[in-house]
Amino acid sequence: MKISKINIPAINPYRTNQLKAEQVKEQAKIKTDKLEISSEAKKLSETSPITTERNERVQQLKAQIESGNYKIEYEKLAANLIKYYKK
Repeated sequence: MKISKINIPAINPYRTNQLKAEQVKEQAKIKTDKLEISSEAKKLSETSPITTERNERVQQLKAQIESGNYKIEYEKLAANLIKYYKK
């Protein structure tokens, strides 16, 4: 009895299908970065009325200092410093 080679392909067709399936799975695993900002964070990023009032007051004080109209109340300043450091 003579046994001859049967047409066996050099590459396993099942293996190529398996590799393709693995590549699809790997591509599905790749994720892109996402950024989600909560509504609370959005509220915090908005400027508050206190901040705007403070900025206006600072601008007024700067203008008074530059023009030379700002007068320091030394007694009030000293009393506040003492009160602050006694805490």
